[in-house]
Amino acid sequence: MRQPGRHFLQIPGPSAVPDRILKAIGQQTIDHRGPDFAEVGKRALDGLKSIFRTRQHVFIFPSSGTGAWEAALVNTHSPGDNLLMYETGHFAFMWSKMARKIGLNPEIIEGDWRGGAEADRIEARLRADKAHQIKSVCVVHNETSTGSVSPIAEIRKAIDAAGHPALLMVDTISGLASLDFRFDEWGGRCRCFRRTEGADAAARTWLQRCQR
Repeated sequence: MRQPGRHFLQIPGPSAVPDRILKAIGQQTIDHRGPDFAEVGKRALDGLKSIFRTRQHVFIFPSSGTGAWEAALVNTHSPGDNLLMYETGHFAFMWSKMARKIGLNPEIIEGDWRGGAEADRIEARLRADKAHQIKSVCVVHNETSTGSVSPIAEIRKAIDAAGHPALLMVDTISGLASLDFRFDEWGGRCRCFRRTEGADAAARTWLQRCQR
């Protein structure tokens, strides 16, 4: 069936791809073992640091969304570890479900799905954890299902104010390159980002920035 006009994707993600990027990926494939590919790869990895606002390494790998969550969790935790996860929507809920599947013990701070995570509630819970049994605080930066944004900088300050050693883990799949995000400045330890959401790219490749 003929459709008049030009197709333009208008959903939370993936996002529409600009023409200049479509033209770039329309070129012939180059040798993935050759020097040209190595040069392009290094330039891409170095450029990603400016998006994450970090001087550390960025990891790229092909995966589904749940694959990125799983990789982030299993490489920074052991079975039975306690997590503090804030439910701000469908994807925050699914992340906690993934945590349970791989043997972790998520404690959920329930939200009403109308707003982002509240830093004061996170701080209060961490202050109550005198034995420091909570290993990580997991928050979705921009909840795609609801459009709510969590204040990552405030959450970082809340963790510090509580004097708690928990890792800060952020799903910024639809946040990075769309919202303010500062990995090094905000003291992050692991971020998941899919390049089809906020970075105007086509393939489903996941980027992670992790630091122990």
